[in-house]
Amino acid sequence: MNKLLEKLYFDKYLNVYVIFALDMVVSALSSLFAMLAFRVMFPAMAARGLAFALTWIISGVIGIGVAFYIMKTYRSVIRHSNLREIGRLCIAVFLKEVIVGVIMLAASFVKIGDVLLWGLLFADGMITILLLVMMRVAMVFAYDVVRIHLQVTRNRDSVLIYGTDNKAISFVRTMELSAKFNVLGFIVYGESKSSHMIHDKNVYTFEDEADFRRIASQLGIGSVIFAHRSDAREEEGRLIRYCNKLKIKTLYSPSVEEVVDGKVGVPSVREIKIEDLLGRPEIKISMEEITANFQGKTIMVTGAAGSIGSELCRQLASFGVGELVLFDNAETPMHNLRLELEETYPELKFHPIIGDVRIPARLDYVFSRFHPQVVFHAAAYKHVPLMEENPCEAVLVNVAGSRNVADKCIEYDVEKMVMISTDKAVNPTNIMGCTKRLAEIYVQSLGLAIEKGEQEGKTRFVTTRFGNVLGSNGSVIPRFREQIAKGGPVTVTHPDITRFFMTIPEACRLVMEAATMSTGNQIFVFDMGESVKIASLARRMIELAGFIPDKDINITYTGLRPGEKLYEEVLSNKENTLPTNHDRIRIAKVREYDYNNANDVVAQLEGLSRAVDIPQTVQLMKRTVPEFISKNSEFEMFDKK
Repeated sequence: MNKLLEKLYFDKYLNVYVIFALDMVVSALSSLFAMLAFRVMFPAMAARGLAFALTWIISGVIGIGVAFYIMKTYRSVIRHSNLREIGRLCIAVFLKEVIVGVIMLAASFVKIGDVLLWGLLFADGMITILLLVMMRVAMVFAYDVVRIHLQVTRNRDSVLIYGTDNKAISFVRTMELSAKFNVLGFIVYGESKSSHMIHDKNVYTFEDEADFRRIASQLGIGSVIFAHRSDAREEEGRLIRYCNKLKIKTLYSPSVEEVVDGKVGVPSVREIKIEDLLGRPEIKISMEEITANFQGKTIMVTGAAGSIGSELCRQLASFGVGELVLFDNAETPMHNLRLELEETYPELKFHPIIGDVRIPARLDYVFSRFHPQVVFHAAAYKHVPLMEENPCEAVLVNVAGSRNVADKCIEYDVEKMVMISTDKAVNPTNIMGCTKRLAEIYVQSLGLAIEKGEQEGKTRFVTTRFGNVLGSNGSVIPRFREQIAKGGPVTVTHPDITRFFMTIPEACRLVMEAATMSTGNQIFVFDMGESVKIASLARRMIELAGFIPDKDINITYTGLRPGEKLYEEVLSNKENTLPTNHDRIRIAKVREYDYNNANDVVAQLEGLSRAVDIPQTVQLMKRTVPEFISKNSEFEMFDKK
C-alpha cells in the first residue's frame, strides 16, 4: 500500500482531462442544485416546465465548458493552487453565467427584465465557485494526508533551504515531490528573532555557531540546501563551516525545473563542490549573437574528448549547429562523449572521428569529407612536468599539430579557426608554455600574411588564452579529491604557490564569445579574477569534506616540479592588453612575426623533434621565443646568463 501511495504521490498528477471532467460534473451539479432550490422556493419557477429545466442544464454545461477552455483552469496542478488560480476560477464561472444568460434569452424562455433569471444566475455562480473551491481543498487535504503518511513511513533526509527569495521558495514547492528530502523550513543569517512562515514553512535565523547548533539539534536536520551558488560562496566561512563541524551535508541545486503543461520536475541536488565556491558571478554573454554565429553550421572540435573540448561540444550542441565533427585520438573518452551526446542531444547530427593532429593525411580526410566552417582547436599536451620530460612530443603535438590544423583550414576555406591557448604562453618558463606560444606565433603570423595578401586564404584566426580550469582531467582539484577520499596526505608542491582558476563552462562560454566578436588574428585574454593559493585550496577542500586539516588529513609539501613557477602571469593587465566590448575579455599586445620565418622555425622544430634531438630543439625554441627562461629545469643551461 505504501509503495502505491508513494508512486501516486511522487510521480503522478491528475490528468488535465480528468480535472476538466470533474470540474464539468461539479458545475453541472451546481446548476442542477440551484434550479431545484429555486423551483422549491419560487412556484413561478416551477411552472416553467421541463423544456426550461433542460435548456438551463445544457446551457450550463456548454457555458462552463467554453469558460474552462478559455481560462485553461484544468491545466493547473491543484496541489500547488494559489489565489491566482481561485481568481481564474471566478472569472471562468462569471463567463459561464454570461453564456447561460445569453442562451436562455436567445431561446425566448425569459426576458431581459426577468428577476428570477438573474437571481438564479447569481445563485448558480456562487454555488459553482463554492463547490469547485471545496473540491480543490479536499484534493489538497488528501494530498497532504498522503504526504504526511509517507514522511512517517519512510526515512527521508530532513533539510533546511538557505534564503527566502523567489528561487528558494519555488525550490521548496518542487521539493515536496522529492522522495529523498523532507523540507522543514528556511534558514537565513541575521539578527531577526521574530517567527514567521513562508509557504507553510518556518523561517529560522542564526547569528553564530551556537544559534545554528541549537536549530540543527532541535530539528534534527541532515542537510542544508543552497538554491544559489553565490549564497554558498558567501556562507563558506560561516554556515558551511558550521555544517562541516556538525557533519551536516551542504547541498546545491543547480537549477529548478519550471512548471510545464501541468508537470513539475523534482530539481537535481548534489553536494557542494570546491568549484562552486571558487567561481565568480555568472558571465554575461551575447547568447543571441553566439547562437546566430554557429547555428546551422558544420563545426569541428579537435581534442573533442578532453575537458575543454567536450564542454565546447556540449555547448555547441545546444546552439543548433548543423553538424558537429569530434576529432580526438583518445578512444575511451571519445566513446563516453559519444554516448553522452546521443542520450542528451538525440537530434544532434555529429561524427566522432579518431585521429591525431600530427598526421596531416588524417586531418585531410576529415576536412575533405565534412568541410567544416568553424574549427575549435583544443587538441594539445598540457601537463607541465610531463612535457618538460618529453619536449619533442610537446613540439610535435602543440606546434606542428597546430600548424597542420591551421594549414587545412586555409586549404578548405574554413571561415574561422579558434585556437585554445594558455596563460603559460606568457613569458614561458617551461616547455609546454613555450610550445603554446610557438603555436600562437604560427597561427597569428599566418593570419596576418593572409590579411596583407602575402598568402592565399580566407580563414580568420582567433587565439584565446586563459589559466587553469577547475576540475579538468589531471588537474589539482580531482587529485586533491582522490587524496582526501583515501585519507590523505594531500600533496602541495610549495606553501606559497598560487594559480588562477576558471570553471570549464565559464572558459568555454568566453571562448565562444571571443570567437563571435573577433574580426580575425587577435589573441584574446580572459580576466581570471584573483589568484588562489593552492595550500589554501587544499585546506578548503579538506574542510568541505568534513575533516580538519593537519589533524584528520595532513598537507605535505613536495617541492616545485620541473618547469613549474610559483606565480602565473596576470593575463589582463591594462599595460599589455587592449579593451573589448566585454569586460572580461581583452586583446593581448604581442610582437608580430613574419610568416615565412615562423613557418621555417616550425619546420625545423618538427624535424629536430622527429629526430629526438632534444638539446637542439630546446635551443631553437629559446632563440625563437627569447622570453622563454626555464625555471626549475635541466634546460636552464641553455639560457643566456
